Amino acid sequence: MSSQGVYYPATRFSFTITVAGTGTPLQLLSRADGSFQEISGIEAKTTTEELREGGENRYVHQLPGAGRYPNLVLKRGYMTAPSFLSEWAAQSVGASLSQPVLTQTLIVMLLGADRFPLVGWNFTRAWPVRWVTGPFNSTESAVLTEVLEFSYAYVTRIPLNEALTMVAPVAALIGL
Repeated sequence: MSSQGVYYPATRFSFTITVAGTGTPLQLLSRADGSFQEISGIEAKTTTEELREGGENRYVHQLPGAGRYPNLVLKRGYMTAPSFLSEWAAQSVGASLSQPVLTQTLIVMLLGADRFPLVGWNFTRAWPVRWVTGPFNSTESAVLTEVLEFSYAYVTRIPLNEALTMVAPVAALIGL
């Protein structure tokens, strides 16, 4: 929102990711884990169950079911510096499951032009399920990339800034 009250949609190129769990101090030490080239998989969907009502042939009731969430996918240039997220992925994906899987809360934030968060998404009980490095190609002079993919229990949108003004009216409307 500008000073004249004109709304402009947010750009999608400035964002960060943070660990908000027991790994937070280690991530802060690495200093490299907040920057990614691309983040995808921020999606929530409610499944539906059909219920046919006897004698009613004009429609079928659609009842809400469980939430469904794709994996969160993070892509960046390959990290040769210490990286909590890379080590966590290496120890989780390549593990023999002799140790419990470490889950963390991951927070993705979209940043405005002033680098202040505009909106965030909270990924609860996230854990690494895939780690890809490459591809290597001797005929190209491109940056080596790594992809970290995380499964999670559920995602919630964190309204920040001016979005907070809509939280109470919408919650009241749906009866929360």
